[in-house]
Amino acid sequence: MKAKFTSSIWANSTELNIHALGNLLMTKEIRLMQSTQSTQSKNGLKANCLSFGEVLAQSFAVIAPTTIPASNIGLIVALSGNGTWLSFLIGLVGLVFVSININQFASRSASPGSLYSYIVKGLGPTAGVICGWSLVLAYLFTGMSVLCGFANFSGILIGHLGIHPSSITLLALGAGVAWYAAYKDIQLSAMAMLWLEGASILFISILCIIIWAHKGFALDMSQLTLQGTTPGKVAMGLVLVMFGFSGFESATTLGDEAKRPLRTIPRAVMGSAILAGLFFIATTYIEVLGFSGTGVSIAKTEEPLGYLSQQIGLGFLGELVAFGALFSFFACVLGSINPAARVFFTMARHGLFHSKLGDAHSSNKTPYIAITMCSLMTFFVPAVMSFFHIKLFDSMGYLGAISSFGFLTVYILISIAAPLYLYRIRKLRGQDVVFALLAVAFMIIPVLGSVGIPGSTIFPVPDAPYNTFPYLFLLYLVVTCGWFFWQRRRSPGIVGSMQQGIDDIHDRFTTSQPVVVSSSVEDEL
Repeated sequence: MKAKFTSSIWANSTELNIHALGNLLMTKEIRLMQSTQSTQSKNGLKANCLSFGEVLAQSFAVIAPTTIPASNIGLIVALSGNGTWLSFLIGLVGLVFVSININQFASRSASPGSLYSYIVKGLGPTAGVICGWSLVLAYLFTGMSVLCGFANFSGILIGHLGIHPSSITLLALGAGVAWYAAYKDIQLSAMAMLWLEGASILFISILCIIIWAHKGFALDMSQLTLQGTTPGKVAMGLVLVMFGFSGFESATTLGDEAKRPLRTIPRAVMGSAILAGLFFIATTYIEVLGFSGTGVSIAKTEEPLGYLSQQIGLGFLGELVAFGALFSFFACVLGSINPAARVFFTMARHGLFHSKLGDAHSSNKTPYIAITMCSLMTFFVPAVMSFFHIKLFDSMGYLGAISSFGFLTVYILISIAAPLYLYRIRKLRGQDVVFALLAVAFMIIPVLGSVGIPGSTIFPVPDAPYNTFPYLFLLYLVVTCGWFFWQRRRSPGIVGSMQQGIDDIHDRFTTSQPVVVSSSVEDEL
């Protein structure tokens, strides 16, 4: 009898354990399926393929940190003088606050629509459309600007060999190769950007340390005391500083393609801003110090590191930096086309553009039609400017300044949207409001610097043609928003389609959280 009773208990216990084990395995299977669904692209893009390093490379490629010390620094020094490092510091602090606001959304949902999707969720369709058009302009004009830098730099390097191709040929070469990489595979694009930018940063860091050592690691008091600098100059320099940082948020366009997007994308957004900012401040300080006492103006030098490397007898290292900067320009062209195409792609799927722009390639899993259109636009505008004999170096500055207004608009909108969104989902804290206010305040500084206040000595009106760029950007917004209102009037359902599309993206993440295994099941095992 005792044996039968014991056997019965053992049988029941075994049955319970098998049942509990089955429940646990089923729970884990559900968790795995939901986790996979949360990263599965419903847009036809290549899902769950990019590591954190590759996602970070996207943001870094658009920032293109090596292009500033290797080429563009003179444009900023011409505006900010000895306060250039301070312009970069203010820009860094401001964008850290902006990244905090971006990550309120990026840690909760992800999509190719980037900040456009976030702002629709936080401020509604009209603000989302303003953001979308601003992002499109910002990424495309960034690509145009750095394409001019690519053509200018490659022309100088090839010219040393006695070969002098036309500017339009070099522009076509840069845009064409970038189009192929973006069209073919997002992983190919990410790996190319990662290695090209990493090698360039290494070369520049080594050269800058040697330049500073050649100066005896001296402290430049004229920079530290802001000699000859005014608040207005620092603010005006912030316009191009914003261009220098621009694109740090572009990792948010990889929501469908990143692995663990709710973790990797926020880290990439914050990390790229901080790392690039520290790099900018250090290299700016050393280069301005290096030019002191040479009798040559850094503001008029197109290859400042090349010149400094010759001054210290290491011209070969300057050549390596030049090649690195050339690759960095190319990586930035590629890095700009990718997010611009994905914003077009998402907006087209919401009915704002022709539906063909929302198509993905059946085998490459890329938004190939949007990529092709963005590549053509990136080539066309600089080519027209070159045809009218505008120097590539000047075109680079003009197009970069215009792109800054697109980014500034988006950064201000996302900082306003974040606390409103948090309030709506009952997650708002006092510090979130503070971060939003600080972000907006920091972004207003370059806005005032770019527009200027007539008769003001602190914020003087910029010289031509920079004084016209803010108004050209406003005209662009009026035209594009007018187009949206016309579409809205003709097709009233377009707003509902936008909101439904954004809600579907958001809900895909909020409803796919891992299922918590009950403690009772684990205890039974």
